[in-house]
Amino acid sequence: MIVFRTSHLGELDHTASLMLSAFPNHRIFAVEGPIGSGKTTLIKAFCQTLQIYDKVSSPTFSIINVYESPQGLVYHFDLYRLNDMAEFIATGAMEHLESGAYCFIEWPNKALEILPHETIIIKINVEDDGARIYEMEPLPERTHKLR
Repeated sequence: MIVFRTSHLGELDHTASLMLSAFPNHRIFAVEGPIGSGKTTLIKAFCQTLQIYDKVSSPTFSIINVYESPQGLVYHFDLYRLNDMAEFIATGAMEHLESGAYCFIEWPNKALEILPHETIIIKINVEDDGARIYEMEPLPERTHKLR
């Protein structure tokens, strides 16, 4: 497990860059945390690192937003409103996850069983002082710990 900490929002862009650099061969990042913990804010920082200059917002109602970057397309999923796996699969999500493009997923617990093994899970914990702790680990390690 790799752990990062930010004390204030001004540190997030640099931290997001370090987080992506920690897993240079991975493209799928699943972000967990309670409502208001900063999942979308972290994904915006990832997109900044990837030089996406379009407006990045949570795709709560559309489930998937697509952005363009110098590295190619970037997919941003928000599974909060997802009703079932069939709905997720019907969006074409599996093709996006298998494309080799960067994929950032909010509320991944709704799809853990079908996420590729190369997925990196990022758990956001909010401390009493507002600082954020980001715990990163590959999905197989996480799945193994849950059994």
